[in-house]
Amino acid sequence: MARLFGTDGVRGEANVELLPELAYRLGYAATVYFGKRSEDKPKILIGRDTRISGEMFEAALMAGICSAGGRAISVGIIPTPAVAYLVKKNNAAAGVVISASHNPFYDNGIKFFGGDGYKLPDAVEDEIENIVSQIDKIQRPTGAKIGDIKYRHDLINDYINFVVSTTTERFDGMKIALDCANGAAYEAMPAVLKKLGAELILIGDKPNGININDDCGSTHIQNLRLEVLRQKANIGIAHDGDADRCLCIDENGDLIDGDHILIMCAKLMMNVGALKKNTVVTTVMANIGFREAIENLGGRYEITAVGDRYVLENMLANGYNLGGEQSGHIIFTDYSTTGDGLITALQVLTAMKKSGKSAAELNKMMTTFPQVLINIRVRDKEIYKSSEEVNRAIFEGETELGTSGRILVRASGTEPLVRVMAEGPNKLQLERICNKIAAEIEKVSC
Repeated sequence: MARLFGTDGVRGEANVELLPELAYRLGYAATVYFGKRSEDKPKILIGRDTRISGEMFEAALMAGICSAGGRAISVGIIPTPAVAYLVKKNNAAAGVVISASHNPFYDNGIKFFGGDGYKLPDAVEDEIENIVSQIDKIQRPTGAKIGDIKYRHDLINDYINFVVSTTTERFDGMKIALDCANGAAYEAMPAVLKKLGAELILIGDKPNGININDDCGSTHIQNLRLEVLRQKANIGIAHDGDADRCLCIDENGDLIDGDHILIMCAKLMMNVGALKKNTVVTTVMANIGFREAIENLGGRYEITAVGDRYVLENMLANGYNLGGEQSGHIIFTDYSTTGDGLITALQVLTAMKKSGKSAAELNKMMTTFPQVLINIRVRDKEIYKSSEEVNRAIFEGETELGTSGRILVRASGTEPLVRVMAEGPNKLQLERICNKIAAEIEKVSC
């Protein structure tokens, strides 16, 4: 049997690849696993984003939890990092998030956090998978030992207050355009910014079950750019569907991606001696300009594979407290056990306030080298690796770029895609090289 868990939980198209029957079994299995350490009914918190299938999967998960003798605590529509925070604060055995992040509404996913607020290591996921396959052989509790359900959406207020506490600044007089992606941030983030005095221009704040990430949010940022320019906002903030990402738009309409955010926050932390070992952890996708910028600040960087879990692993292993990805997953281990788009946004705003500089001025601390990215939808994400033609095209591109650029070809961990990225000083050259590699991958993989 293929492994259920991918790089960020179990994902698939709702009612096609990801079925409520599987959600039931995952809820049951997680309760059995985490219940080993509990003398009473183990508490499992469940949060979700705004997808129409979310309620279906929530009901199935809660049924599985109750069938295994657990207590399901539904916190409703809430950002992914809120579940990580609330699990630990409420001494829950585990947390579950129902979300497919930045994917279209018809996809969904199920991912778990342990009682410590961290995503599960592979070994624990494997144990849960093993229980899933053995459920029919496990004796189920009966009578008073059957589990129950509590509804606690009010816990979102604890998370809102926590996020507010991560900055010492207020943002009175700042005009902020906020795009909630019609997703999990639509209630929490406006509440956070209003508490801190900001003037808000809201878009992507009216979810209807099928408009999550639909021409909005951090993966479709053009509407936010137009709103910033039209309203003359100081900055634009965009989250993805589950709000663990943050990207920004400066007052000139230019993108502030995760690389630039890391530079801004590194500078903010270095100014007060708070950046541990003067090091930022990032991934192979980081722009060449990021590496130059952090060195110009007197800092250093470490590189991991793509994925916030790999960034976090490096941070925890080496005692670093700032890391993230170009996509906007930024991790501040001083505050959170996972990427938190709301906290990230507040740190960017705090950098503006403390420095007295505009978003555009801070954005100029890093110069972005041209980067071209092509996504190829494939049937087999691995077969291209053994193709002589693909490898030859990559080699020729790397030879042409020399030391002035780089090429990265990798399979997506969450979608049936192979991504071809090239970076260097000449965009037309990069497009030509990427298109040639992509064409060879299409021949063998599509």
